[in-house]
Amino acid sequence: MAKAKTPAPSGGGKAAKKKKWSKGKVKDKAQHVVNLDKALHDRILKEVPTFKFISQSILIERLKINGSLARVAIKHLENEGQIRRIVHHSAQMVYTRVTAAAE
Repeated sequence: MAKAKTPAPSGGGKAAKKKKWSKGKVKDKAQHVVNLDKALHDRILKEVPTFKFISQSILIERLKINGSLARVAIKHLENEGQIRRIVHHSAQMVYTRVTAAAE
């Protein structure tokens, strides 16, 4: 014997799901540069050593570059002696510009 289907619940009542009016804020995906070209390389070498506070997140925000590209740029500038490390942490490293008094 086949069982009779129970009618689906109508729109009202406690069993009905409450309507969610807000879909939440949607953040646009950032379109950052992932390849280093000559113009960007020159801009990094010129601008970054003048920043008072240098970190990976600062370079990402100001220069609109990828995170891995920012890490490579910071290591390059540190090896050249143009920036000086202040804080070394596994997650975030903080640098500053090299001043004449520090040398």
